[in-house]
Amino acid sequence: MKVLLIEDDDETAAYVVKGLGEHGHIVDHAANGRDGLFHAAGEPYDVMIVDRMLPGLDGLGIVKTARGAGIKTPVLFLTTMGGIDDRVEGLNAGGDDYLVKPFAFAELLARINALTRRPPMTTVETTLLVADLEIDLLKRTVIRAGRRIELQPQEFKLLEYLMRHAGRVVTRTMLLENVWDFHFDPQTNVVETHISRLRGKVDRGFNAELIHTVRGSGYCLRAPD
Repeated sequence: MKVLLIEDDDETAAYVVKGLGEHGHIVDHAANGRDGLFHAAGEPYDVMIVDRMLPGLDGLGIVKTARGAGIKTPVLFLTTMGGIDDRVEGLNAGGDDYLVKPFAFAELLARINALTRRPPMTTVETTLLVADLEIDLLKRTVIRAGRRIELQPQEFKLLEYLMRHAGRVVTRTMLLENVWDFHFDPQTNVVETHISRLRGKVDRGFNAELIHTVRGSGYCLRAPD
């Protein structure tokens, strides 16, 4: 395991480096925040151990900057700041665990081993794209061929579901359950009405239709052949 230790206290740093080395781990040590961030951005690590109070750039600043740059290395804060508010602040900044000084080395080792066993963080999908149709799930916007399309909330939800299942047939029952949260048939034409409205906004006036009726089965949103 390759570990980045960002710690300005020489005695603590020597203790951690020696202990982890005896367990076969490689440790890079930075004695201030700026050097620590440079290391974090420069090469991959399995885990980072970060003190809260550091010269140059404090631990919170390091982790916030690293997370903002897309660095997903698990972070264990190691600090004398052990109050509940301090712990919450550290976790909210992007830390994964928090250990208060003084500490037992066995616990430190167990915590970093636990962090490295966690599955890697996955990238959250924020946009969906089918042909020239794009939906931004964060901004709640829909654009086709460079033209913005205004949708009502339920229309947006319906389009999102169709795009997440692009190329596959979705049935009326699937739409009722996943878009309207109906687990029974309300005996209305709510699905057909919304599909019609959505087609009028998404397909009408463009070169190709994306929303198709599959007779006897349901609907399918797919890119033109």
